[in-house]
Amino acid sequence: MAPAALTSRQKQILKFLSEFIEKHKFPPTRSELARHFGFRSPNAAEAHLRALEKKTFITIASGISRGITLLPLSAEVLPASPHHPIPLVGRVAAGSPVLAQENIEDEYRIDPALFSRKPDYLLRVSGMSMQDAGILDGDLLAVHRTPEARNGQIVVARLDDEVTVKRFRRRAHRVQLIPENVDFEPIEVDLRRQALVIEGLGVGVVRVKL
Repeated sequence: MAPAALTSRQKQILKFLSEFIEKHKFPPTRSELARHFGFRSPNAAEAHLRALEKKTFITIASGISRGITLLPLSAEVLPASPHHPIPLVGRVAAGSPVLAQENIEDEYRIDPALFSRKPDYLLRVSGMSMQDAGILDGDLLAVHRTPEARNGQIVVARLDDEVTVKRFRRRAHRVQLIPENVDFEPIEVDLRRQALVIEGLGVGVVRVKL
């Protein structure tokens, strides 16, 4: 689906948000935004931010003056930058599927050239079923959003309301989600009886030391 069209002013504000966050390591307040663009009050800045939120380019945390986070869609209209923030979204099980938490937990500034394809977001892995593919419990899996996958690729797959990381294999209407650990069994999916959605492809791993 194509991103919602932005007005020229909305594009300017999105660009300002990105540059401000890049420079200061935190987002601007409404007053700072209003002052930069010459708005008469922070309410005008708030209206523009809400429009960007409605079009899913940003998310706004309630009750926090600097609670603005750029969403992956913003990367599609902003100039490419090796320092563009990549949001950490929810958790994915690499064992048995767990319910995906769709809130953004954090964001990381990582050069996208480090990955095999441009990552749109990061997901924290839970479990060891993909350890032989170098994906360990607690790792951040970089995910490129796409609804399609080829046999042999590592995917983030959604079954009903749950997600998991596995290697993808399909034959006709049957799909196997295959672990990379002999202690785990493949997940068998009959597409005639159960819906399977590919959320994206695993394109790299970030190992965070706690």
